[in-house]
Amino acid sequence: MNYKVFLVNAFCNDKRGGNGAGVVLCSAVLERNIKLRIAAEIGYSETVFVREEDEGVFHLEYFTPVEEVDLCGHATIAAFALLLEQGLPQGRYTILTRAGRLYVDVANNGKVFMQQCCPVFHEQYHVETFASCLPVDYYNADLPIQAVSTGLKDIMFPIDTIEHLRSLTPDFEAMAQLNKQQGVVGIHAFALTKNGDTIAECRNFAPQYGINEESATGTSNCALACYLHRYEKPQTHYRFLQGVTMQQTSAIEVILQFQQETIQEVKVGGYGLTTGMRTVTIESL
Repeated sequence: MNYKVFLVNAFCNDKRGGNGAGVVLCSAVLERNIKLRIAAEIGYSETVFVREEDEGVFHLEYFTPVEEVDLCGHATIAAFALLLEQGLPQGRYTILTRAGRLYVDVANNGKVFMQQCCPVFHEQYHVETFASCLPVDYYNADLPIQAVSTGLKDIMFPIDTIEHLRSLTPDFEAMAQLNKQQGVVGIHAFALTKNGDTIAECRNFAPQYGINEESATGTSNCALACYLHRYEKPQTHYRFLQGVTMQQTSAIEVILQFQQETIQEVKVGGYGLTTGMRTVTIESL
């Protein structure tokens, strides 16, 4: 059987960079092992399988090359950027995911925003916990190291300077073991910046899922925005850069709605661009 997979970059920065995702538009339910094999063949950090359930309602499933995950921001942005290119009208759509029922806003200018879950703040860590995989002397001790989730649980790891952030060379084998032990998807390292309206530059590492580093991660940047809302200055709009050291600079925007200190809504968004299409052949199982 042949399967058409669109290749879409999400969170593009001025129509460049971004993070590639495979997008499969499904007319029927596919078996799990077929989806895993397609995702492995494409080799992107995530491939999303999209099936329209009802008018304005889409079912989305996300697969890394080795495993299914509950939610993926950049793959969702990629999926709806593709649907917009194929004639989907602007408006609000419902998506059904393993992380729950969420919505996506599609604008006629091509920008797509997706709702995330409200933040859950998990355990904080001592910096020495990471001595096996990261240079702990680069840690920005003004901020905590903490696991935060808006759909996927990542560890926010503050770095003291942009230069140190860019020079990180993690021990990915040790990090994969640590991530597995702590029950997190990955480590989201960041350094604060005063570069215009950009709040921070980030790097995301998830070797446990076969992703040593990726150039844009929507869910982890939502978690970072909520983290900065709590520990830095509360604001409604955050802009992050990611993928700089990969020569795939991506721009991720996060919008928060809150009353007093309570975050009531989280959205992440950006632009997507289709770059190609591949046909994957899966022999009968």
